[in-house]
Amino acid sequence: MLNQEKERRLILCALPYANNVPHIGNIVGSHLPADIFARYCRLKGYETLLIGGTDENGTPTEVAAREVGVTPQKLVDEFHKIHKSIYDWFLISYDNFSRTSKPIHHKTTKTFFTDIYSKGYIIEKEIKVPFCKKCDMALPDRYVEGTCPNCNYEKARGDQCDKCTKLLDPVDLKKPKCKICGTEPKPKKTKHLFLDFSKLKSQLETWIKSNTHWSDQVTSLALGWIREGLKPRCITRDLKFGVQVPIPGYEEKVFYVWFDGSIGYVSSTKEWAESTKYPDSWELFWKNPEAKIYNFMGKDNIPFHTIFWPAMLIAYGKYNLPHQVVGLQFCNYEGDKISKSRNWGVFCERLPNSGIDPDVWRYYLSHLIPETKDSDFKWDEFEARVNNELIGNLGNFVNRALAFIVNHTGRKLNHHDLSQQDLNLIKSIENHHKEITDLFEKVKLREALQKIMELSAEGNKYLQDNKPWQLIKTDQKRCETVLYLSANLCLNLAILIQPFLPITSKRIFDQLGVRDKFSWNDAKKINLEKGQMINKAEILFKPIEKEKIEELKNIVTKPTPIEEIFGLPPKKKEAPENIFPLDLKVGKVEKVESHPNADKLYLLQIDFGKEKRQIISGLKEFYTPEQLKDRKIVAVLNLKPAIIRGIESKGMVLTGEDKNNLGLLHPKKSEPGDTVLPENYIFDIKEIDIKQFSELLLFVKDGKATFEGIPLRTKKEVIEVERVKEGKIG
Repeated sequence: MLNQEKERRLILCALPYANNVPHIGNIVGSHLPADIFARYCRLKGYETLLIGGTDENGTPTEVAAREVGVTPQKLVDEFHKIHKSIYDWFLISYDNFSRTSKPIHHKTTKTFFTDIYSKGYIIEKEIKVPFCKKCDMALPDRYVEGTCPNCNYEKARGDQCDKCTKLLDPVDLKKPKCKICGTEPKPKKTKHLFLDFSKLKSQLETWIKSNTHWSDQVTSLALGWIREGLKPRCITRDLKFGVQVPIPGYEEKVFYVWFDGSIGYVSSTKEWAESTKYPDSWELFWKNPEAKIYNFMGKDNIPFHTIFWPAMLIAYGKYNLPHQVVGLQFCNYEGDKISKSRNWGVFCERLPNSGIDPDVWRYYLSHLIPETKDSDFKWDEFEARVNNELIGNLGNFVNRALAFIVNHTGRKLNHHDLSQQDLNLIKSIENHHKEITDLFEKVKLREALQKIMELSAEGNKYLQDNKPWQLIKTDQKRCETVLYLSANLCLNLAILIQPFLPITSKRIFDQLGVRDKFSWNDAKKINLEKGQMINKAEILFKPIEKEKIEELKNIVTKPTPIEEIFGLPPKKKEAPENIFPLDLKVGKVEKVESHPNADKLYLLQIDFGKEKRQIISGLKEFYTPEQLKDRKIVAVLNLKPAIIRGIESKGMVLTGEDKNNLGLLHPKKSEPGDTVLPENYIFDIKEIDIKQFSELLLFVKDGKATFEGIPLRTKKEVIEVERVKEGKIG
């Protein structure tokens, strides 16, 4: 029977779509922090459930299945298996990891809908949707392309034009085509159901404002939606794969994935309860007002968990609303967003082949949990944190203490009178425990980990200050006391680190010769007694060498092709439709001289990796020779050579310009010779003249270089522009 006295905490992780393989950003953005918090709650003695699953219904599944050439069911079966295996490898301790394609979810969703429908929260509207006869489906906005009605850009998406950035409706595009098959979709009138948010606005706003413990960013984002006004939102789609709408006239429609996805939290909890002896025990977490629900998700999901899902819960009126919404930012890779199409990131299905312990990954990734701002995976930081902190601090302290006990005291603990220094250490353990507990309760996981490592560093200092390797020769009793307290601190650290590093925690318990039976509050106590026999002393972690980093990059930064996942022949690579007419390269300025025949011009000698060129540039009024020497720039290399004041120039150094400033394009991480392109374009190396160049739509937008609204980038970064926020590039 579940303990009726304990506080209950239901920890929910945003359900990932089962149409792709998770990358490292998905792990740090929800699964890992939810697991760390759940492990803490269990240790603390709360009745804790960690619930998740894959979101398998609706548009994302149908579209992905068509693109791969498999049935929707086969697609989600395979991806659910992949997701589950990855989370298991990462030691994400789900009490239940379900699927929204299961009958229990369909039943729960229909019951939920029928209730709020009967209460008048659902209205019907007739709308126009783009329908592809060849694909026999209503197309999602992003799967319609055409000419923008505002700026005539020919590759505008159905939801937004990348060139003029206007929000669009797919039925307004000129010359629309289905992105899947290329045929022209036709507008089709159809009736759909909408959740009427206007009836829930007042209750929703009151609830949001009552959650004063939320982070400022979550609260402000939620209230921003309220201020903009809540409109009815469509909850049905003309699709085949999903939860069928259980009312007459809607037999051929399913629920929009945003509507039924969140109900997956409830159905997954029900499924967990059915696996126990108490099938109704899920109600203790969803219906007991004393239970607390914690939602973990990325910032793109914050509106769904502060507006849409809570509004549904208010309409239903029988389940608890979230207590805490842990909205996290994004995790990037080496300064840029993770992209599978560019092989840019760390891809989780590759990690089991890395030869690196899951706890090592968990340690570094815990530092990347983007609690307040976007974080960034960097290989040099990965190496430094593992070698200098995980090994140099925690691993070093545990091994030094236990190895000395095993090698010099016969493995047996003993202690004598405590000095003031010993009492200070015990007090510090108590103080750190309180601070770490407070940080966990506020779900400040990164700071909690930093405090744990701070306590470990104090253990290293305690050993260093007392020098047991000298005391063993001069003061046996003092030596035994120092080692006794050090062994106890090893145990305290094993408890505290357990939410972050569960394997390491068990290894320390094993070396200490104790069972893993301690609670969170034991971490502030002296637990080991006189006579305790230390079992063994083994190194916890292996150092990561530079050569290993390069090996890791070759393994984990290459995503598995989807054809390989499904055992299909590789797709033939089609020539990209998008042609970029410029050959842009990163270069490094090696020499700066004044033009002998022009006061405002420089002669620049620039290294482009495989070649060096002389380019004349009018930068003299804006940059000194010292500012230009050895800096990286971006230049056009397929521009027709020109004789400028008697000297040949072979290219053009690009700058951004507004009314007041001129600034260079500024690559930071790229190397000379790296190609600069808009994403999904190839360059055309035909020579162009200055008139053709001047007609190109090159602009600075929000401090970044763009072509037709799409950022220019190398494989390593988006190209930024100095000094200019908005302007023209030339």
